[in-house]
Amino acid sequence: MNGASSSSNLRAAFSYCVQQVRSYDYHHYLCLLELPQALRKAAFALRALNVETARAMDVASDPRIGLMRLVWWQEAIDKIYANKVIEHPTAQALSSVIAETKLSKIWLKRSVEARINDARREATDMLGTVEELEKYAEDTVSTMLYLTLQAGGIRSTAADHAASHIGKASGILLLLKSLPYHASRDRHFCYIPTKVASQHGLLVKQGGREEVHLNSREGLCDAVFEIASVANAHLQKARSLAESVPSEALPVLLPAVPAQVILDSLSRTQFDVFDPRLSRGVLGMPPLWYQLKLKWSSWRGKY
Repeated sequence: MNGASSSSNLRAAFSYCVQQVRSYDYHHYLCLLELPQALRKAAFALRALNVETARAMDVASDPRIGLMRLVWWQEAIDKIYANKVIEHPTAQALSSVIAETKLSKIWLKRSVEARINDARREATDMLGTVEELEKYAEDTVSTMLYLTLQAGGIRSTAADHAASHIGKASGILLLLKSLPYHASRDRHFCYIPTKVASQHGLLVKQGGREEVHLNSREGLCDAVFEIASVANAHLQKARSLAESVPSEALPVLLPAVPAQVILDSLSRTQFDVFDPRLSRGVLGMPPLWYQLKLKWSSWRGKY
């Protein structure tokens, strides 16, 4: 393959990543547009990987196929670090970014492994505590922020700590917002931990085992409020670190904004995840207002 052809293929790969993020992760797509130009390629490649792994189970006609896709990505990361060529645009873009920035393999593998473990859960292996939910959010969402900071050459303990809290908040809130979607697909696994479900009357015995049921609207709203309060605490902690975060890290931490938008939208609907207003616009906010809120935060150097 000659240089011109290779360069053309790489441009196409990065273009594919941008389109994937725009199509399936629009609120974060707008966040990435606020990043410095030099960091956008890496950020879009990472977010595209997140899109691929987050959607693997949803687009599969059979859960086993979805799991196979996730295992394929796990193996693909090993191949990328072994300098093997993979004929997939996201993998090609990621390979280019890794070659340039020396991204941590540990964080990439952890993000995919968390998805694999999630896909393998059975009804008898539900999340038991909020702490388990927090860990899943960190492994799948905070890792993307750690890697983006690393790609930008940003070394800051404060930025890493803020990224950890923002990722946890974002991951938890997105899972809460997705509860109606998973219910519509009749998924027996629920992201409300059994300990919280039990406190709010959502844990019932079904066929000799306990399952989380979302049929009590009042109990569900109370459970969502409790979990959302944990996410809010993470956002507040992240913001308390803001004065210690270097200015070059601030754009990377903008995903705190969509997390706050979800939290505000939930609050407006009294934490009823089935309220149709949550599915309107961008995370329940009119698109123009969302973009203005994001731009305003970016211009002020806030997150």
